This record gives sequence, C-alpha cells and structure tokens, in this order.
Amino acid sequence: MPTAETRHAGGIAYTLTRRRVRNLNLRVRADGTVAASAAPRVPAAAVDAFVAARAPWVRKAQARAAQRAAREAAADAALPPKAEALAQLTALCRAYYPQFAASCPGGRFPRIAVRDMRTRWGSCSLKTGTLAFSRRLCLAPLPAQEYVVVHEFCHFAHPDHSPAFWAAVAAVLPDYRRRKALLR
Repeated sequence: MPTAETRHAGGIAYTLTRRRVRNLNLRVRADGTVAASAAPRVPAAAVDAFVAARAPWVRKAQARAAQRAAREAAADAALPPKAEALAQLTALCRAYYPQFAASCPGGRFPRIAVRDMRTRWGSCSLKTGTLAFSRRLCLAPLPAQEYVVVHEFCHFAHPDHSPAFWAAVAAVLPDYRRRKALLR
C-alpha cells in the first residue's frame, strides 16, 4: 500500500508517495501542489535532490497552473446562472427538436441538463434520453451553440462518430466544420 509524506527540497514543498514504480516521478497538479513518487528502496535524500534539481521547472509549472486557475475563475464569473443557461439551451433544443423527433427515445423531447463540464461542450445519454450541455456553451457564438445541439441530437440516431453520424450532422448544418471551429 502506498505511503505518503510531506517533504521540502530546493524551496519546494511536495508530497512523496512510496509505491512500486521504476523511476522517480514528479508532477505539478492543477492546483499547484507538487507530488513525487518513488520506489520504497530509493533514499529520501535522492528524491529531495531530484526535486531540488527540478525546482525551476516546478516553479514555472506552478505559475502556469495559477494562470490557468485565474483564467478559469474569470470565465466562471462570466457564466450565466444555471437556470438561465438551462432556459437558453432548452429553447435552442426546442427549435431543432422537430428535425430529430423520430430519433429521440420514445419520440419525446429529451430531458435537457446543464452542467459545469470543463472537457466537453455536450453529451448525449441514450439510456436516459438526456442531452447535457456545458454552462460555458452559453458564452459561445450562436452558430457554435447550434452545432453542439445538432451534434448531440444526432447521437440519438448514431451513438458513435461514424461517417453516417457526420452525414446526419451535415444534412442539418452543411457548414458544421466552420461552426465547430468556433469552439476552439
């Protein structure tokens, strides 16, 4: 079972975890904390020297993590309240629903959810008949929002990203590639 202890080396505070690994591993987490892992047989002094030698890299990585966190906090402050985002995205889904009614589970309007997703713009659950969207989507241009809504509706008929799926998206939005590019 891995054991962990807090240590300091080269002005860097880090957590050392002992586990079965071949190499010394060093990572800076998204919150800026530092973690090292080493095999139980590696002396703590060797890990300290390893961390100290990489202190400049660690400080740069921590600065990048802090900048990223500040950008995300600023973006989160600009987000509409969940209820407002839900109303906006539900209205958009209602506008496109008639084109997809036949492929929706039970032919019913899907449940719409808004979540604080950071790695996806939307998702489709065939099992529950739910379309979920990131609250951040509300800040995207309308053509990009429409692309995500159509993309997720198309998953009811094509649960993959096959050529047939992309053909279904293109049938509704022939310029979907340009719209998708707006999300980058």
